Amino acid sequence: MSRQESIKMRGDLKLISPWIAEGTQVLDLGCGDGTLLAHLQVSKGVLGYGVEIDETQITRCIEKGVNVIEHDLDQRGLYQFADQQFDTVIMTQALQAVRRPDVMIDEMLRLGKQGVVTFPNFGHWRCRQYLSLRGKMPMSKTLPYTWFNTPNIHLCTFKDFEALCETKGIRIVNRMVVNEDFERHSFARMWPNLLAEFAVYRIERA
Repeated sequence: MSRQESIKMRGDLKLISPWIAEGTQVLDLGCGDGTLLAHLQVSKGVLGYGVEIDETQITRCIEKGVNVIEHDLDQRGLYQFADQQFDTVIMTQALQAVRRPDVMIDEMLRLGKQGVVTFPNFGHWRCRQYLSLRGKMPMSKTLPYTWFNTPNIHLCTFKDFEALCETKGIRIVNRMVVNEDFERHSFARMWPNLLAEFAVYRIERA
């Protein structure tokens, strides 16, 4: 088995991969164990850097041959990187976990020509039904935490995110909306804010 074949990726990471051009420079914020960057290095020859705070995940990045920097995104800016240093800046399933998602979006587009973000949709009908019928914060496959131990501090809907982009003059280049298994369906594309559970956005300055 080749190294590329041995890399197993989450569904949202598989959706991102085709958007990354060969030989480009990529920054992955909150890169986890480095799976996406390892895949992109092998399959597309990208020059990538990861930013991560968890020491266990950093060790896994190093084992995969991924360049990683230990950094708390909420505590310090990304001053070590120059403006437009990267072709793409990625943040998967972490935007809703930072203190100021709006500031983080600005920083992503300062550092890169384009940004890619993924996050769960708090406007999905199951979330609405759960809150309406049970009167409790929703739990699901995409939102598996209780209200008191969740790392997600800024849950939003797709409409919320797109309104933020409009306010900031940010253009949405691509959007993919999927279910909890990261599969695309026609009904979800027709009514994404109600029927899709997860989204992947590619954005840039207008």
